[in-house]
Amino acid sequence: MANVTIRDVAREAAVSVASASRALNGHKSVHSETRARILEVAERLAYVPHAGARSLSLSRAHIIGVVLPALHGEFFSEIVRGMDGEAVSRGYQLLLANMHMGSEETTKALRMMRGRVDGMVVMAPHGDPQELAGHLQSNVPAVMLNCSDPRERFPALLIENETGARAMTRHLIATGCRRIVHVSGPRGNIDADERTAGFLAAMAEAGLSDQASVIEGDFLEEGGVKAAHRLMAGDLPDAVFAANDMMAIGCMLALREGGISVPGELSLAGFDDIPAARYLNPALTTLRVNIADLGARAIQLVTRAIDGDDGSGPLSTRFSPDLMIRATTRPL
Repeated sequence: MANVTIRDVAREAAVSVASASRALNGHKSVHSETRARILEVAERLAYVPHAGARSLSLSRAHIIGVVLPALHGEFFSEIVRGMDGEAVSRGYQLLLANMHMGSEETTKALRMMRGRVDGMVVMAPHGDPQELAGHLQSNVPAVMLNCSDPRERFPALLIENETGARAMTRHLIATGCRRIVHVSGPRGNIDADERTAGFLAAMAEAGLSDQASVIEGDFLEEGGVKAAHRLMAGDLPDAVFAANDMMAIGCMLALREGGISVPGELSLAGFDDIPAARYLNPALTTLRVNIADLGARAIQLVTRAIDGDDGSGPLSTRFSPDLMIRATTRPL
């Protein structure tokens, strides 16, 4: 349908124009079922919220929308750095939105982008894939970063979290560690769940399931501090494998304050290889995800789609992290 207006959406959804407007703008006064119906109609009719945005969608805005779980921390600063460098080199600017790890915030962030951007990069490792896909416009190119697309409409870049976690756990076992604690990310986060699965699988493979334990963390430095305090209150394990470097760093700081030698009394490892991991003393053993390159690759994919690439390549590309053995784990 050409030149779709909000009146067309309201008529098709059998609601008033005011109700359609409130639903499209995220007002809580609209019943959830009514809102879902209105959004489905808007998606099907390829409705763009206003005339100015409509004109941007027909002539390039040269803006790429980026929706991330957070905008603070070295992981996200690195991924944005990679995206920004690639975007600028291709004549685009980034419009960033933070979904704050919540379903409602994710919906608002995605809706905010409508009509303003030429394409999108979405990283929502904690989100419901079906719900997420339902809020993405089929007529706007998008790339999914570490989150699945059940409708298989958009290309995805995925980290081999489970493979990486297996490799790290095997390394710790090879150095003589038996009692190993994994400080996980929050349950329900795809990165956290896959890294925990890899850890447990490697421990089972070595016949050490009874020596494995998991402490749920939050991917923040404070989560590592809390995990370390909990460990120091009991018998220390041989090693701690944190699901990201920020928690590993928090763990190291707390252990140091508690007089625990790393790796003398306890080996420590992380995941991601953020820049700070290389400059710690001792330097952190971790799994390297080339974070900035991952961001750049996402921009490359979405700009190709904007330029009319037929998408004949693989729908999903997986990246295997590299084991970086440094000073926080015992030598082989």
